[in-house]
Amino acid sequence: MPVHNILLVDDSKTELHVLSEMLRREGFRVRTAETGEEALRRLAEEKPDLILMDVVMPGQNGFQLTRTITRDPRYAGMPVIMCTSKNQETDRVWGLRQGAKDYVVKPVKAEELLAKIRQFD
Repeated sequence: MPVHNILLVDDSKTELHVLSEMLRREGFRVRTAETGEEALRRLAEEKPDLILMDVVMPGQNGFQLTRTITRDPRYAGMPVIMCTSKNQETDRVWGLRQGAKDYVVKPVKAEELLAKIRQFD
């Protein structure tokens, strides 16, 4: 199924703006959430085709939220890409163990992120 709708989860308004604009220019429809709780509300309202997930957030972090989402049968098969400044190999491995399908380190290179998103088309 082609990716059209993306849920972008990040507590940084700057990151939300920069990534949203980049994705919209490429034709994606983007919804945003700044916390894990808001992300879960957005998911309940409308299922996206893909989630871009930050790790470091107040409250529920991105690893916890990814685990919650990927283990919920309602969201089975929905790809999550971790999009974070955590650049250690152990972070990447942990993110994938929580159910993420891919991992990209900030600052994000547009071409790299778009290639990772398009692998799910």
